[in-house]
Amino acid sequence: MLEDVKINVKIKLAALWAATMFCYLYADICSLFKPGIIEQIMAGQVSVFKINQAFLLGSAILMSIPAIMVFLSLILKSKINRYINIILGIVHIGIVITTMLMPGTWAYYLYYSVVEIVFLSLIVWYAWKWPQQRVSPNNRTYASVTK
Repeated sequence: MLEDVKINVKIKLAALWAATMFCYLYADICSLFKPGIIEQIMAGQVSVFKINQAFLLGSAILMSIPAIMVFLSLILKSKINRYINIILGIVHIGIVITTMLMPGTWAYYLYYSVVEIVFLSLIVWYAWKWPQQRVSPNNRTYASVTK
């Protein structure tokens, strides 16, 4: 019989952020193969966005969040960890939905977006359902309580 090991919520969250980050990366790499995209980039325009320092800095900040969350999900205290994962998960779901709705979105990008939304929704779900520990009044030991 195979052992079914219980995985800590922090590890689940870190893994989901890593998976989300890879989907972001792969979707962007696939975009480079779209006809005309290299010419747009060289001309300083991608879709409706002008490529400038503000655009690139904003993109860098946005795309670094999943990488940062892989680390933070493992080291932050549970209470703050839970709130940050819920908030950033919801924010990123909104961003992914917004990019899905841009005109001319290709099927591969929609596919990656759906996968990202599933991963981000799981981040929010696991953070929301984070198991709580209660102190036993008799011997001051902790017991895990799942919601």
